Amino acid sequence: MSSITIVDYGMGNLRSVQKAIEQLGTEAVITSDAQQIADADKIILPGVGAFRDAIQALHDHQLVDVIRDTASAGKPFLGICLGLQLLFDVSYEDGEFKGLGIVPGKVTRFELPAELKIPHMGWNQLHTCTDNPLLSSIRRDAWFYFVHSYYVQPDDNSWTAATTDYGGEFVSIVARDNVFATQFHPEKSQSTGLQLLRNFVKL
Repeated sequence: MSSITIVDYGMGNLRSVQKAIEQLGTEAVITSDAQQIADADKIILPGVGAFRDAIQALHDHQLVDVIRDTASAGKPFLGICLGLQLLFDVSYEDGEFKGLGIVPGKVTRFELPAELKIPHMGWNQLHTCTDNPLLSSIRRDAWFYFVHSYYVQPDDNSWTAATTDYGGEFVSIVARDNVFATQFHPEKSQSTGLQLLRNFVKL
């Protein structure tokens, strides 16, 4: 059985992601050990909190290079929520902070009409843009659970696998080759989220 490694850099609902994977009958290991991440068959990068703190934590744990290397090595890689945003070149959350540079583009704050709250929190629908193995057996307008105040803007639209509407369209899934990332939380998205994680396990 392939090994799934969940990257632990001190920021993320690691246990809830692990429990969701275990529900599928697959083992998932939580680790901050760079060698264990390098040796994994599949990698999940979760995240909750501020971009600045997260990228600093990745540097502090000396995990930046191994994450870049595993993403470029062709191994299935899944970013979740802040884990999506960290893949980008730069974030403008409370300043300007350099990201991992795996996906060209930026992370910016929602600018919304007064009647729409920030953060964007709760259930919302996908608008699927491309055929994506991550979304196999999932409706093209499926509902997932979101919690975020910032959103990603890829420089290259071919990275966009799905969008969602919240006062305008924003990118909710990026995908290219072995790299996938979601703005929503599949581990909090009930049966549909479990199906997405099942698809990732099968890659």
